[in-house]
Amino acid sequence: MGAMFIGFGTVANVVTVAVGALLGLVVGHRIPERTRTTVTDVLGLVTIVLGVQSALTVASPALAAEVGSAGVLIVLGSLLLGALTGSTLRIEDRLEAVADRLRTRFAAEEDAGTFVAAVVTPTLLFCVGPLTILGSLSDGLGRGADQLLVKAVLDGFAAIALATTLGWGVLLSAVAVGVIQGALTLAGFWFGDLFTAGQIDALTATGGVILLGLGLRLLRIRQIPVGDLLPALVFAPLLVALVAAL
Repeated sequence: MGAMFIGFGTVANVVTVAVGALLGLVVGHRIPERTRTTVTDVLGLVTIVLGVQSALTVASPALAAEVGSAGVLIVLGSLLLGALTGSTLRIEDRLEAVADRLRTRFAAEEDAGTFVAAVVTPTLLFCVGPLTILGSLSDGLGRGADQLLVKAVLDGFAAIALATTLGWGVLLSAVAVGVIQGALTLAGFWFGDLFTAGQIDALTATGGVILLGLGLRLLRIRQIPVGDLLPALVFAPLLVALVAAL
């Protein structure tokens, strides 16, 4: 399935998230609290499945060809460096502060914790996964938007589930999807084949571990500061290049 134009996948994704959030807001009050909680739990479980599937990319032949048996160490190193960088920069706190400012300006009557979660949680869910990065780069390289179109469908249903539980703040995550995926698509368009296959696999595996953390948050098992781990996605391809050069 080819794209109508470069960036089509991101446009489709923004639309499905927005429509899904609106549908969730419309039907949310008609769904019992127990059902809404169960739907969110299902979303958490699926996120963990996607995270495991992506994390297993650490054993890919392409990554092994570039770094030998150091794939797991690269993912671990990326996450540790990402955690140190993210916590120093207080990325998670800054994301929550931005969401809280939006609540104060546009939805002061809503519960602060719920609104912040409604903005931050879906933004991380929709923008951290490997499909976001790989799909956006593929779209920018002119290889088609197939991956992003699949992601758009998944995100649309996820937005329905999240909006029924967390409220209208989920709608704002559509803006983040447009900005982040749009930037990655432009990067693919401007810089061409930016990463080697091994670097992409390391990035995918690292993103998978971050998704696992997000799944634990959705299941209310542990509130891992996933936002602070985001710099790991930058360190992963850099460490692959470093190890491969040694």
